[in-house]
Amino acid sequence: MSVEIERVSRAFDGCRALRDVSLRVPTGQLVALLGPSGSGKTTLLRIIAGLEQPDPGSGAIRFHGTDVSRVRAERRRVGFVFQHYALFRHMSVFENVAFGLRVRPRRERPGRAEIARRVRRLLALVQLDDLERRYPHQLSGGQRQRVALARALAIEPQVLLLDEPFGALDARVRQELRRWLRRLHEEVQVTTLFVTHDQDEALDVADTVVVMNSGRIEQEGSPDEVFHAPATPFVMGFLGKVNRFPATVEGGRLCFASLALDTDPATGRGRGWPVPRQGAEVFLRPHDVLVSPVANGRASFAATIVRVHSAGPAAHLELAGPGEVTLRAELTLEGLAALRVREGAVVHVAPRELHVFVDGRRVG
Repeated sequence: MSVEIERVSRAFDGCRALRDVSLRVPTGQLVALLGPSGSGKTTLLRIIAGLEQPDPGSGAIRFHGTDVSRVRAERRRVGFVFQHYALFRHMSVFENVAFGLRVRPRRERPGRAEIARRVRRLLALVQLDDLERRYPHQLSGGQRQRVALARALAIEPQVLLLDEPFGALDARVRQELRRWLRRLHEEVQVTTLFVTHDQDEALDVADTVVVMNSGRIEQEGSPDEVFHAPATPFVMGFLGKVNRFPATVEGGRLCFASLALDTDPATGRGRGWPVPRQGAEVFLRPHDVLVSPVANGRASFAATIVRVHSAGPAAHLELAGPGEVTLRAELTLEGLAALRVREGAVVHVAPRELHVFVDGRRVG
């Protein structure tokens, strides 16, 4: 079931939560709505579900080409999973999952045996078939979230919507459930949108990532596309750690942090940076910062190591460059050992790959 949102806006007491948003989700895709708090993610999800109405004059919401803008929420066949589960505490796991089937109008309600068959099949699917008699307070957070997903799937939804589904869980459980959700989606193949502010979660799980900011869509694309080819400075800064520098251009040479580059660091070929003298911004990810104990022929600047953090699978350096330039670098532990430097040492820093923006537009 495809989902199409056409020029939807929503304001609350004069504050614009959504600004002319359009989006198309192909049938069977798993799409992440990613952005900071207040970016409009949950409002968009609730409008798709029919729990919230767009502003008068907004465009349509279509399920597989059919306009459902005026269809009540209970008639849209949407499964909705909330961050805090919203399970019925007085009902067993079995009864929680069966609830949506039992409250259907009589003519649409399956028989008792069919309800039991569906519920047990779903509990097996979410790996909780041995816990059907337990109550929510007897389950872990991860188990309660899986019950909530099974309950949403029980009604055989056209679209599944998840609002920060793992937000209330600790980091380790979140990682486990992310992998589990991906496997579940590959099995059930229902069109799914989930809201998250966790970039790792979105990049790890989704087929398509929709980055939102201030009620607008900044960029949509595959996880690789939005991370490696960010369309705007916001996307660049929001997805992963980044070093950010003001820059100018002089005679086609890009100048920042005491560097003057007339070639692309990634290729070594002439670049002829097509940007004006002022107003450019350079972004450099920590893993694209090359650190050397001596100058090695590359365009580089001297920097002092302020802090070394190596507790983990990679080493992270905090560096102080010329003027008031500060930046972070990420190295392998082997690379740090090969440097043979400590805090306070002076090293040479060179960019491996740059992302350049002018007036919010990517130019390199």
